[in-house]
Amino acid sequence: MPPDEILVYIAEGYPLPKETCGNEKYIYVKKGMVAQRALRYDEVKTNWILFLDDDVYLPPDGVEHLFNQLSENGADVISPNTFSNFEMKGKVRLLNRLVGKLMPFRSDNWLYKVARTGGSFYNVNPTKDFYWSETNAGPCFLCKKEDFLNIHFEDELWLDDAPYALPEDQVMFYKMHLNGLKVGTSMNSGIVHLDAGSAVQTSPDREIRMLYSEVRNQIIFWHRYIKPHNKFLKCLRSRICIEHYKNMRRLLAFKNGISGDRSQWEVVNKAIKDANTYIKGCAR
Repeated sequence: MPPDEILVYIAEGYPLPKETCGNEKYIYVKKGMVAQRALRYDEVKTNWILFLDDDVYLPPDGVEHLFNQLSENGADVISPNTFSNFEMKGKVRLLNRLVGKLMPFRSDNWLYKVARTGGSFYNVNPTKDFYWSETNAGPCFLCKKEDFLNIHFEDELWLDDAPYALPEDQVMFYKMHLNGLKVGTSMNSGIVHLDAGSAVQTSPDREIRMLYSEVRNQIIFWHRYIKPHNKFLKCLRSRICIEHYKNMRRLLAFKNGISGDRSQWEVVNKAIKDANTYIKGCAR
């Protein structure tokens, strides 16, 4: 299933890539993980858009596979599963669960669900080729142009104010879910995220900036999309969940501080403070 057109959206100031198919069209846009995706896509003349990061491997029948699964299951949006959450083991799995960031669950029909902490649940034992999801990995997804524009992703530019925009993919897919779109996940498309970002050498500074971004943005996401405003018990339960997330983040940062690294303690508290400042500013 070849594309009608290949459009490459590239951040202003960056050189054009040397690799080429010969028929790409390049469009310069503002830099930012959300800014580069939250566009009007006036250049797109087809009903369907296949969104791709620049580090995704597509097998020859990958797109056809996605489209067939979307059609057969009556989905509106589909993404290949490029997460490996269900493969997490030991300490990493335990810490993610304790914090309320990534938590395992079992389901016959769902692969990912959004949690009241602002994190997400993942199916610990997927066995089928297709699942429904409330969130997904964002390196590749297929949907109608009209459906994407209707979620108004441009309203989420607050994510770009942090050093890293994560969890921008969760915000996008959950908005699709809340907008009534049926979001599916393909387990066997053969599409692979080569994850060039994680191939960059990690450093303490990068890890600190990612921690700040995750904490700040997860709290703001919770406030915008998880916190109910009309039912007391649901509101109380959600409040307990987000306070649990904050306190566990503080506890882990305090533990690392005892070991001699106070940077996490400082950055977690700053992230929580900055998130609360943003939320108060939106309320005014």
